[in-house]
Parts: sequence; structure tokens; C-alpha cells
Amino acid sequence: MSTFRDLKVYQKAFNLAMDIYNITKSFPDDEKYDLTIQIRKSSRSVCSSISEAYRKRKYPAHFISKTTDADMENSETQVWLDFALACKYIDRKICNDFTKRSEEVGRMLNHMIENPGKYE
Repeated sequence: MSTFRDLKVYQKAFNLAMDIYNITKSFPDDEKYDLTIQIRKSSRSVCSSISEAYRKRKYPAHFISKTTDADMENSETQVWLDFALACKYIDRKICNDFTKRSEEVGRMLNHMIENPGKYE
């Protein structure tokens, strides 16, 4: 691994964040400062926290802390997906796909948290 961009978890989180960004373009204007901005922010924060964790990989406690932040943001993204579905801004198929992808990112982050030495 030469940069955080080479991490599969980063790539998957980035692709999901971009897909969320694109789907939220169709959300109603009255959600612009609520749901739209929240789901975009949390999904992007997963990526930024992964990059920060990568730079802290020589310090296991810091690495785990930043990776935990990424996991927290990933969980928050799932909550916003639930709201988007409940508000009928996305359909069940899209919600399930995005949630499944988010859960995969979560499993990968959990592996990083439990095995920080593998990322030094």
C-alpha cells in the first residue's frame, strides 16, 4: 500500500459516497439543508476518516480512533438511508444496495480496528 487510495475500504466507501451524492441530486429542494447535506456529509466523512487513520497507522491507538470515527460515520449514513427510504426519496432496491455496500465497508473497518498491526 502506498497511499490510503489503495485501500479497498477507501475505494468502496468513496464509490458509495459518490453514488449517494448522485442520487441525492433528485431529493426535493426543501431537504437541501437537512437530509441531503447530512447524508452527503456522513458518507464523505467515512472516506476522510479512513485517510486520516491511514496517516496515523504508526500509532495504533490513533489509528483505531480514526477508524472508529469512519465506522461511526458509516453507521450514520445508514440512518440517513433509512430516512431517505421512509420519505420515499429512494426506492427499496437502492436503499438495500447502498445499505449492503455500507455494511461491507463497516465489516472492513471493523477488521482494521481489530487488526491495526496489519496496516502499519
